[in-house]
Amino acid sequence: MALKIVSVGDPVLRQRARALSAEEIVSPEMQRLIEQMRETMHAAPGVGLAAPQIGQSLQLAVIEDRADYHRALTPAQMAERERQPVAFHVIINPELHLLPGTEPEFFEGCLSLPGLTAVVPRARTVRVECLDHRGKPQVITASGWYARILQHEIDHLCGTVYVDRMRSRSLSTMENYQQHWQGKPVASIIHEFER
Repeated sequence: MALKIVSVGDPVLRQRARALSAEEIVSPEMQRLIEQMRETMHAAPGVGLAAPQIGQSLQLAVIEDRADYHRALTPAQMAERERQPVAFHVIINPELHLLPGTEPEFFEGCLSLPGLTAVVPRARTVRVECLDHRGKPQVITASGWYARILQHEIDHLCGTVYVDRMRSRSLSTMENYQQHWQGKPVASIIHEFER
């Protein structure tokens, strides 16, 4: 059953979510919530969903970047974004570490800001220490688009949304993005916004 996704302006999106205990993680209620979040993310569709986006102030997010989401991207766009499929997984109580290197900029959207997109700089490579859906420790090292997804979802757990980090002049409706910016190299788009 898909859950309702809350929109920006709801106070839950601006709170630091609380950590989950080991007992909570393995409880039937939490396992059911994880499955509902997965269904909600797929129905949206999206590549990530954090618990605050469904009104739950919990340090929990689900992530999956399915290959069928890449159909509209050219091989050049896939390479520019360093994007590849990411299997479904859960991150709980994550600690994000930004690793040294470049900060690529790309358009991001958010299920809690429907119909909008903007250019957001993000660290290219990250390390995340977290628990999985069974409460087992895991360390994820990611780069490219996967690193972007992790940063976006962990931001939600800290009360931050992408508009807090975006290049403000790049904010666009999806309709205008598709008409004017889609398919263009991001560097040339940024140049347009800086004129």
